[in-house]
Amino acid sequence: MLLRNLTGSRIVRWLACLPVGIGLIAAAAASGQSIEAARAALNEGRFLEAAEVAEVLDTSDGYALAAEALAIHGHYLAPEETKAELLGRAMQLGQEAIRKNSENPVAHLQHAHAMGRYTQAVGTLRVKREYAGRVRAALERALFLKPGLAEAHLSLGAWHAEAIRGGGFMARVLFGASGNEARAHYDAALELAPNAKIVHAEYALGLLLLDRRKHRDEARSLLERARDLPSRNAHDRIVHDRVIAKLVELDVRT
Repeated sequence: MLLRNLTGSRIVRWLACLPVGIGLIAAAAASGQSIEAARAALNEGRFLEAAEVAEVLDTSDGYALAAEALAIHGHYLAPEETKAELLGRAMQLGQEAIRKNSENPVAHLQHAHAMGRYTQAVGTLRVKREYAGRVRAALERALFLKPGLAEAHLSLGAWHAEAIRGGGFMARVLFGASGNEARAHYDAALELAPNAKIVHAEYALGLLLLDRRKHRDEARSLLERARDLPSRNAHDRIVHDRVIAKLVELDVRT
């Protein structure tokens, strides 16, 4: 229980204060935590616990999973006053995942995910401009390493849609944002993961960002498909609730 209540860095400091024999036993217990245990906590919605368990592993995959868990918790569940701090920490974990293994596509994906959520939480134009190029570069690196990574295509589609919504013509000029590119990446994600609830949901939201009036019916169809797909984990359940809310909103604003 004590280890579970400590972050990875605090565990290290705590171990250093223990007598050598006890410290070695505790270290062995900590290292015995597996990526599977962290993934189980993530899937069950114990996001902070998942981040702690994964970070202690001190591996690229562990740091990437920790970044993912903190980004989900920070974006959807954390109080407003703690969002920026948590998402900033998620970015650091993503960077550490890349430092451990720069050839790990998921490390670049989760670093991009954390940066994107951070800019959404902070919300200032300066921060969005500062990170826009970094997010795109990280996603493109992930796809260079693993072209069939559906999550990276989905995130890059969202990057293009959100950049155009936020910056319009200037986003096209400064960052190369494109509605056609957004759709191409969304379509790729849908082809690679046709039964993923989040792919249909995010595609729908992206279309509404690009042109709400023009894409309303297509977005509704995607949201209805997302609603009807099974929820495979806690993140899916969060997405499901937001899909229902978005469908209600579309009905109200008809």
